Amino acid sequence: MNSEQFAAGSPILPIVVQELTKRFGEFTAVDHVSFQVKPGEVFGWLGPNGAGKTTTIRMLLGLVKPTSGGARILGFNSGTETKEVHARVGYMSQQFTLYNDLTAGQNIRFYGGVHGMSSAELRQRVPEILQMAGLEGRERALTSRLSGGWKQRLALGCAIVHHPKVVFLDEPTAGVDPISRRQFWELIYQMAKEGVTVLVTTHYMDEAELCQRVGFISQGRLVAIDSPSRLKQTQMRGQVLEIRTADPDRAMRTLKSAQQRGLVDLDDVALYGAQIHVVVPEAQKYRGLLEALLESEKVKVLAIEWIAPTLEDVFISSVKIPPAAR
Repeated sequence: MNSEQFAAGSPILPIVVQELTKRFGEFTAVDHVSFQVKPGEVFGWLGPNGAGKTTTIRMLLGLVKPTSGGARILGFNSGTETKEVHARVGYMSQQFTLYNDLTAGQNIRFYGGVHGMSSAELRQRVPEILQMAGLEGRERALTSRLSGGWKQRLALGCAIVHHPKVVFLDEPTAGVDPISRRQFWELIYQMAKEGVTVLVTTHYMDEAELCQRVGFISQGRLVAIDSPSRLKQTQMRGQVLEIRTADPDRAMRTLKSAQQRGLVDLDDVALYGAQIHVVVPEAQKYRGLLEALLESEKVKVLAIEWIAPTLEDVFISSVKIPPAAR
């Protein structure tokens, strides 16, 4: 991407992506993706496995060269000014990258050294990172002996030890318990309040709800982008009926069978805990039809209600649309 592609005198945004494309042979992993992220924004990047989320981040970091298009991070071309980008951003990958045979403090100092921080800077910064991660008094604890939640917070601390203005987090809370996930997100929002821009990928829809804006990527293409509340208003195809039954497994089998045989026009059928969400063209029309269908198969319906879609409903609806049909 050439600097001429950006308007002269325009404000420098933390992340600007234009027609970003990556092909591996005949396979297109990322297909002409464009978006921008504002200063201090928490931006969610969501998609199914293999949708192109991690490939996008790796191109934004300059770790993978795009086939065409490009991106600017804090005004620097991520493809040609990689060193300048790396000096100003933080990155936490899906894989745990800390050294288990080092202590918490040693890991922080190591990553600070990688970013060229002086001993004096690290003497001030190490206690700050330990406090942020909730590891005060555990500087000498071996990283291998820390719980999953503590390890994730320590990894975040190492990613931001050099005070980056943009942070990329690739599924940072995968595999940790709900309380640790909530604590991790408190740290994300604390960073955002301090003006740090955060781009985060996640499989957890409750986390996606915490993002100020969300982009959905499917088969390498950006299919929707907006705030979670706006996406629910504008991107949902059909309406959602929530069904409660005494036998949700049997109800699911009945509804899926009817869907597959074309007996009833159901866009999607999914289990949400003990409830079933069914996406239909018109809730009022299909409510009685589905109740009669289930009752005919001896499935007792406790309640069937028209509800507002969840972000997960919208996500499934969006990524199921073939890109060619958009």
